[in-house]
Amino acid sequence: MRNVIITGAAQGIGYAAAQAFDIEGDRVFIFDMNLDKAQEAANALNNGVAYEVNVTNEDNIKEAIDDIISQYGSIDVLVNNAGIQYISKVEDFPLEKWNQVINVIQTGTFLMTKHVLPSMKQQHQGRIITVSSAHGEMADPFKSAYVASKFAQIGFAKTVALETVDYGITSNAVLPGPVRTKLIENQLANLAEQDGITEQEAMEKNITGKMPMNRLLEPSEIADTIVFLASDKSSAITGETISVSGGSNA
Repeated sequence: MRNVIITGAAQGIGYAAAQAFDIEGDRVFIFDMNLDKAQEAANALNNGVAYEVNVTNEDNIKEAIDDIISQYGSIDVLVNNAGIQYISKVEDFPLEKWNQVINVIQTGTFLMTKHVLPSMKQQHQGRIITVSSAHGEMADPFKSAYVASKFAQIGFAKTVALETVDYGITSNAVLPGPVRTKLIENQLANLAEQDGITEQEAMEKNITGKMPMNRLLEPSEIADTIVFLASDKSSAITGETISVSGGSNA
C-alpha cells in the first residue's frame, strides 16, 4: 500500500485522482483548505485520510507531512493539484490577487515538493506529479497570473527531475485541457445567459472552440494519466510534460 498525498483533493481533478489511487489500493491523504470537504472526500474512499492544509503555509505543510510520516511511514506519491484562478486584464490585475494565484499554484507546488523529498530520497523511491495545464504551454488572455504559474510549474517539475534522478524519484507534469468541473459548468450558465445562446454554444465559443475534440474532459481522464505516472510502468519517464487536452496542444 502506497502513501499518496494529493493537494486540492476534495473535488474536481484532485478527487478523481484520489478515487483512482483508492481503486489501486493506496492510502490517500486528502489535503484541502476546507477540512469538512476534505473529510467528506476521505470518508468516501476505502482508505482516505483528511488533512486541513494551506499549501501557502510552510509550517502547516511540514506539520502535516511529519504527522503522516510518523503515523503511516514514507511518502510514495505526491500530486501537486491545488489551484486557483482570477481573470483580469494585466493593467487592472490587483497585486493581492496576483500574489494569491502565484502563492497557491507556484509556491504551493514548491513547498509541497520541498517537504516530501527527504522522505522519498531516504527510501530511494518516489513519484511527483504536478498538475499544470494546457495553459502551461499556451497563453490565454486575462489569465496572466494563472498562465505564468502554470508555465512555472513545468520548469519546476523539470528541475526537480534533474535533482532527484539518482534517487529513484521521477517528476513530471500533466497538462489538462478544459475539464468538467462545477466552476466551468457555472461559468457556462452565466456566459450563455449573457450572450443569449445555449450552454453548448457558449462552451464552443469560450472554452472548447480551439480544441479538436470540442468537448469538456472528464476529471477521471486526467486522473488515469496521473495514476500511470505514479506507476512502475512509467519508471523511465521523468522531466516530461504530458498533455491531456483533447488535442489543444496539437
